[in-house]
Amino acid sequence: MIPIVHLAIDPALAPQRPEITYTWRTLLTGMGYGWQELPWNASAVTIAYVTDPALAPSAQIVIHAQPERWANPQQVRLIGHTQCHGYTLPRLEGDTSQAYPQVVNGSLHIADDPIFAAFWLLSGYEEDQYPTLKHGYRDLSGSPMLTAGLLRRGLASAIGCWLADLLQRCGLPPGMPRWPNNAVLAASCGHDVDYPEVVRWLEPLRILYRQGIKGLRAAIDVIRGRRNHWHFHSWMALEEQLGTRSAFYFVARQGSLLEYATGRPDPFYDVQEPHFRQLFRELSAAGWEIGLHASYLAYTNYNILAAERERLATASGQPIEGNRHHYWHLDPYQPEQTLLMHEQVGFQYDASLTHNHYMGWRRSSTWPFFPWHRKLRRAIRTLQLPTGWMDDHLFGQKQFNPGERHILLNELRETVIQQGGLLLVDVHDYVYDNTLFPNWAATYRGLWEELATRGRVWFATPAAIARHWITRANQLAAVSTGLNEEAMNQPLSLKTSSQPI
Repeated sequence: MIPIVHLAIDPALAPQRPEITYTWRTLLTGMGYGWQELPWNASAVTIAYVTDPALAPSAQIVIHAQPERWANPQQVRLIGHTQCHGYTLPRLEGDTSQAYPQVVNGSLHIADDPIFAAFWLLSGYEEDQYPTLKHGYRDLSGSPMLTAGLLRRGLASAIGCWLADLLQRCGLPPGMPRWPNNAVLAASCGHDVDYPEVVRWLEPLRILYRQGIKGLRAAIDVIRGRRNHWHFHSWMALEEQLGTRSAFYFVARQGSLLEYATGRPDPFYDVQEPHFRQLFRELSAAGWEIGLHASYLAYTNYNILAAERERLATASGQPIEGNRHHYWHLDPYQPEQTLLMHEQVGFQYDASLTHNHYMGWRRSSTWPFFPWHRKLRRAIRTLQLPTGWMDDHLFGQKQFNPGERHILLNELRETVIQQGGLLLVDVHDYVYDNTLFPNWAATYRGLWEELATRGRVWFATPAAIARHWITRANQLAAVSTGLNEEAMNQPLSLKTSSQPI
């Protein structure tokens, strides 16, 4: 039996109703509650979302909405965090710092507006504060997200956990479980396939750049063909031992050294070659997922992205459900334009929203979610699986993630456990060899082994996790009334990301 939250939303919030509807649906879906939206001033209200607390209907929980923030989200700033009932919650500029609800006439009143805060984080307004660098990366230097480690706290999903805790304190049962088999969390890995075939004269230079003179012997081994990057079967054997399955994301567009040198850094392999086709058959037969690693400029045009998906589907002989962009390269200034293309092309999920330099969750959620499109004012239908850690964060990008590797990964893991979230990691295909990449694969293995010893972890491919979450979201919506998303039923025309929407 799915528990239902009875919700009343102040009619004065009508101008921002699409954004508010999206946020409530996203949070309640993550929390595992169905919803019944009641008329304003109805009785038996669980949560009243109000602009004027003095005019609120009788409700167990009264949340004070802040319409001025909804009207101007681009002017809001994150200034820090606060703790409430064990959860790390965001503090926005102008907050009262009263995280703990106050009892007023028998109702729990929440003075600041956590619903807006969740929307602001999930929809990307938080990251708009930061400079955009090469490849579309964001520079978070000096921000609370970085200095206070808030990227690793999942602030948006923490709001959902905190609200669920308040509902249970008010007598509601726990929501629908997030994961199968009573699992506490889900865990998955996606291997970006960037350099499966080494260039013998080039790779030794990269080794010496990383390791200095200590890498000379390894560099010579590569020149002589004694070491390579073709480690698919090594990853499969390792994950077979751990009882897991992962995804391999292949680039369907073949690049070149000349293109790489002139600013289009796509890998050099061809997925239509016979040895790749054979590899695809082996991966698929053994239960590993094959996904697309969209090329560096795929975000610029629908036709490019669609053609790459089709080319990989043809080479692999199977549908391609998921995607992750090479270099995390989305539209640098309007990421939602790229996310919309995923829907138009037909991906079930994408896993590209993360920071290249920094560990943690770019949109502050450990829960999967449907991203928001600001211009269309609706949710995008392709599910976003948030990536929390890329291997290079703790090696090549170590200067941006100070601290001991094990401690930083423990922090991520404990956040996911507390929130019942998804720990999705990115470990590249070519880092298996411990001589060429000391401790890279071992760090991944250690993290997965620690999760397994805790038990109640659902290890699955990203596609399996996406299918489960979408099914669960549909089940919750089916028992719910209100919070309608009329725009979701409108047909979409296919557009390139350079066309205005």
